[in-house]
Amino acid sequence: MEVLLAGLAVAGALALATSLRILWEYERGVVFRLGRLRGARGPGLIFLVPFGIERMQRVSLRIVAMDIPPQDVITRDNVSVKVNAVLYFRVNVPVKAIVEVEDFLFATSQLAQTTLRSVIGQAELDDLLAEREKYNEMLREIIDEQTDTWGIEVTAVEVKDIDLPQEMKRAMARQAEAERERRAKVVNALGEHQASRKLVEAAKIMSADPAALQLRFLQTVSEIAAENNSTTLFPIPMDLVKPFMSRSPQGEPLEPEDEEEDEGKRELPPPRELPGRFAKGEKAPAERKRKQE
Repeated sequence: MEVLLAGLAVAGALALATSLRILWEYERGVVFRLGRLRGARGPGLIFLVPFGIERMQRVSLRIVAMDIPPQDVITRDNVSVKVNAVLYFRVNVPVKAIVEVEDFLFATSQLAQTTLRSVIGQAELDDLLAEREKYNEMLREIIDEQTDTWGIEVTAVEVKDIDLPQEMKRAMARQAEAERERRAKVVNALGEHQASRKLVEAAKIMSADPAALQLRFLQTVSEIAAENNSTTLFPIPMDLVKPFMSRSPQGEPLEPEDEEEDEGKRELPPPRELPGRFAKGEKAPAERKRKQE
């Protein structure tokens, strides 16, 4: 009798040990009794009918970060790219995630890959690079709509990398370089335009007093001399030497007649006839003498 009681006690302890389950706060247990769905239980300590009458499958409710493998896609403008992304989702209804789909992780991954290829294939490359947030939201809406029947909620989809061919990268680099050169030329031309306007204003101010131009000239020369140059060109304005050029050596102003006379003196004499050269039709003296004889 004692042996029977001991056996019953051991069997009861084993049944109690196999019927008790502890679920964490982020876990739920989907219970089946003889193959029939009994609902979800947890978290905490739950009791199952022992000896395999009730069975339980654990489901985590935490957000899952799933990496979508790189997909070879041809965009709408016929550019071959390789795109990979990351999918963030969580199980919202544990019963549907177990009953409606065999393996919700594998099914969600395959759905994300096919949706990624479909959406990126309908986009142009420039739009894909410039409006990435738009396509992220489009992917999230499409995947979330299809996984809603599985009890899965998609929180976000992020396109991580867009791998372009080397030829396309070089073409885009040349385009960016040309665009920056264009901006540099525009900025340079704008600076020249503004500088010219300031120079015109400065010239108007200096024209009121000629001494201002001379002072500016001397200031520029002093700046050049401060650079320790071995040779300094010192241009002299013609206005400074013109009064001295219009005077005679004795210091008297030159008259217009004197200037004309000086100009006449400076004229070159007519060219002399070289010996041995005679006018056209004139003969040499020896030849004339023979003809006279």
